[in-house]
Amino acid sequence: MATSSSTEWWQRVLTWTSLLANSSNIAAVIDVEPMAAFSLDPPQPQYIPPASIDHGALLLPNIEDPLAIDAQTVCPGYILSRLDTSPSSLTAHLTLAGEPCNLYGDDIHDLDLTVEYQAKSRLHINIKPSYTTAVNESWYALPEHLVPRPSSEHITLDQSDFDFSWTNYPTFGFNITRIATDEIVFSTDGARLVYENQFIEFVTSMDSGYNMYGLGEAFRGLRLQPGLTRTIYAADTADPIDRNMYGSHPFYLETKYYKLDSATGTQRLLTSSDHIDAATRYTSNSHGVYLRNAHAQEILMHDTNTTWRALGGEIDLYFFSGPSQPEVTSQYLHQIGLPAMQQYWTFGYHQCRWGYANWSMTEETVDTFAKFGLPLETIWNDIDYMKGYRDFENDPIRFPYADGARFLSKLHKNGQHYVPIVDAAIYIPNPENVSDAYQIFEDGRDSDCFLKNPDGSLYIGQVWPGYTVFPDWLTSRASAWWQKSVSDWYNKIPFDGLWIDMSEVSSFCVGSCGSGQLERNPVHPWFKIEGEECEVVYDYPEGFNVTNVTAAAVASIASSAQAASCSSTSAPTSTTTNYLRTKPTPGLRNVDHPPYVIDHVHGDLAVHAVAPNATHYNGVQEYDVHSLYGHLLLRNTYSAILNTNPTVRPFIIGRSNFVGSGNYSGHWGGDNRAQFRHMYWSIPQALSFSLFGIPMFGVDTCGFIGNTDEELCNRWMQLSAFFPFYRNHNSIGSLPQEPYQWASVVEATKTAMDIRFQLLPYMYTLFHYAHSRGDTVMRALAWEFPNDPYLIDADRQFFLGPAILVIPVLTQGYTTVDGVFPGLMEGTEVYYDWYNQTSVPGSARKNTTIEAPLGHIPVFIRGGHVLATQAMRMTTRDARKGDWSLIITMNHAGRANGTLYLDDGVSIEPSATKLVTFGAQAAVSEINGQNVTKIRLDVFVEGSYTGLDLPIANITVLGVNAPPAGKDVLINGNVVNGRGTTAAMDYVAENEKIVIRGLRSVLGGHAWRSGWSLTI
Repeated sequence: MATSSSTEWWQRVLTWTSLLANSSNIAAVIDVEPMAAFSLDPPQPQYIPPASIDHGALLLPNIEDPLAIDAQTVCPGYILSRLDTSPSSLTAHLTLAGEPCNLYGDDIHDLDLTVEYQAKSRLHINIKPSYTTAVNESWYALPEHLVPRPSSEHITLDQSDFDFSWTNYPTFGFNITRIATDEIVFSTDGARLVYENQFIEFVTSMDSGYNMYGLGEAFRGLRLQPGLTRTIYAADTADPIDRNMYGSHPFYLETKYYKLDSATGTQRLLTSSDHIDAATRYTSNSHGVYLRNAHAQEILMHDTNTTWRALGGEIDLYFFSGPSQPEVTSQYLHQIGLPAMQQYWTFGYHQCRWGYANWSMTEETVDTFAKFGLPLETIWNDIDYMKGYRDFENDPIRFPYADGARFLSKLHKNGQHYVPIVDAAIYIPNPENVSDAYQIFEDGRDSDCFLKNPDGSLYIGQVWPGYTVFPDWLTSRASAWWQKSVSDWYNKIPFDGLWIDMSEVSSFCVGSCGSGQLERNPVHPWFKIEGEECEVVYDYPEGFNVTNVTAAAVASIASSAQAASCSSTSAPTSTTTNYLRTKPTPGLRNVDHPPYVIDHVHGDLAVHAVAPNATHYNGVQEYDVHSLYGHLLLRNTYSAILNTNPTVRPFIIGRSNFVGSGNYSGHWGGDNRAQFRHMYWSIPQALSFSLFGIPMFGVDTCGFIGNTDEELCNRWMQLSAFFPFYRNHNSIGSLPQEPYQWASVVEATKTAMDIRFQLLPYMYTLFHYAHSRGDTVMRALAWEFPNDPYLIDADRQFFLGPAILVIPVLTQGYTTVDGVFPGLMEGTEVYYDWYNQTSVPGSARKNTTIEAPLGHIPVFIRGGHVLATQAMRMTTRDARKGDWSLIITMNHAGRANGTLYLDDGVSIEPSATKLVTFGAQAAVSEINGQNVTKIRLDVFVEGSYTGLDLPIANITVLGVNAPPAGKDVLINGNVVNGRGTTAAMDYVAENEKIVIRGLRSVLGGHAWRSGWSLTI
């Protein structure tokens, strides 16, 4: 319940903390048994595996190993020969330039080089072994049916933006040059190509102070800095800083800035030693690079070069010419797959928690949102709903199907929705316990759908249910089985979307730990769950000890007591560390412990994951396709949901993802923490996924791990309101954090939601363009203003589309924020405060200090835009029934434009659509010695969709610095205001705006039936 003051809330915090300090389990506090689902029926044997079950070999990453040998110093490189050219391509043979080094694998003696001028903006380079067999083809080739390969338009060199050149001195290297500017965008000249069966390396030179973005997924600032190592390998890990995590995206955007000489018209590359001067003119070019490779990778960023390393696969490079970020992203997404169009309701607010222990708690949460007047679109269930944490089975006591059907019927009647979680692993029952039977597993086993060990037996890992098997997405049999499983469950619980988790793919033990001992099926993972004995959560956000002194002191005492009582005495360990270092075996691969050790967050590749030697269909090893697992699961889930309702767009939020996953799914940022710094990092994470083609992105608002507090949740609920996917979610052992837990957060959330709802038609239009053109939705400042190098690492604020600028407070205790208004200081742009609708004053400085007390998030509309809005309601369904309004923000030239895309909001192939285009202009003239303004708005309508042809209620025009020339408002030449009408016009001089009200009856109450014009 919301409280009238923070004092009451913190009194409850103290009570909670005291209870936890004296309780062995969170159940004592929230009156549920969060781990009850682990207790199978019957509960014998009560086996909990030791922590050592998830311990792998002790490995030292190569980049940290003082004994590691640099391949560039000992490997011979290659020599190009047998060159064959055509107008649109060239091929050649590469041969080792000397004795093989066999450093981290067997050197491949012969390679084939192919260069294709695929399209004007795209160049393709492929380097692969000349000779492969059916046995080792998967070591190198990435099948096109798994990850599509961009196709060639077979243009000629003189039609291409790029030129390819090569050298054999001292060994083979190549340059990619942008023809228009003669700039080298990619060069391996002077470095040695290393190509072994378990190790590939190529080095590219970089300009000093280079600007790169992408190469994910990772948790850090937006711009990639020299000194960083970016590992790309899917991992189940709780949002570590600068380490590999859930997604794998070997793509980057690079922007080169140039200083323009106004006298000569020449340009000079801007480097790290140059001072950025606001009075100097700059320009830029951007390009993109995509390495189509699914093996484990490392990219080492140094001051003047970048080293690429992979543990297998091909060198399959694609270059995109841009020349700006929007063009690069569009060119890239058109090849990997454009983002899925989302249903309109998915842009509403979503609420989840690991800990909604039954239908009653879930329904109570929904009802409490309504009680406080907080819009709630979708309620989610975490793994609480499952029977023994098994996919596609509800717990018959806590989440019976009959009660679920009633609850979902109520939700759907209210225009609300339901999304449950589905994990990647499938429980394998104890064969000695007849009551433990699990039809989902039996169907999959009978269809031969699961991964195997090298000897052909089932690979059995361990996840939440206990021992588990893992669907093999390389066989169509698994697709058919998954589709049936989803469909059968949907018939019992008509969900509106699915949440895919644990899909890296995760396993809580090393290797096939369940083989031969299914009768010992674990009732609990080896690790403690938050809230259990010795894992009571006492973590709070930064500054909590300042803002809540007493509660922080109690938590600190309890935390210390817990640490003391739960500490264990272990035997002394040796001061000598014996790392495992392996060497290549001629003719063989060591997939379990490759000779080259990547900087993997878990060290051993088998830790907390399915082991690399697990075997897929046709003998393909997990080593070669590991990072594809989550992507293929998303693709199969998309097909399965589509099968349940073939006309409706599937809604999926997934964790692990790969190149092209945005074609099927959105993504949430994973297991973040209730900390201000994690709130900040959500912005660069979201912006990176804009580049990766997954715009439906959001994070666990207010933090998943640890206890949030009122200030953090207040700020975060407002920030996330401007992310496409807007969800609050946290862990079972943490304090409840629904926005209604604090009175101030209720009000802050309503304020932000009110803006979000008004912007939903705009956001939906942005997604239409993302889906159809490859546009981005959330945008970095540097991408919207590509000729301003001052913005290269600005990632504490962002644009939502081209029109909305969001400048949040991201630091604890601050009530002001320094923001940048690109173009404002230069006099080329104008911005309007969303709340008071006045223009932002010009400044002589780039940074502007903005007042932002708690509960206020600064939001601005960029001049030059027309926004069609609808008012907030409790659901998006009801909001879509409301009247339309227009906000017109004039730029310095007195112009504004915009578009509005309309359809039924659900159909995968709408039978009708509509595109409304707005164009407005204002002209100031002098009449009788006084400046006056004449305004014209033209509305153009294309398409036949009629579902949202509702009345237009009012129009607001901002940036009108002189009163209107007359009192009449004319639509299509007819006066619509004055005596006998409901319409009226006001000019507010202090805000320099015109407000036209009472327009509902004009245009026959149908704003978008046909085109029209308004003049003032």
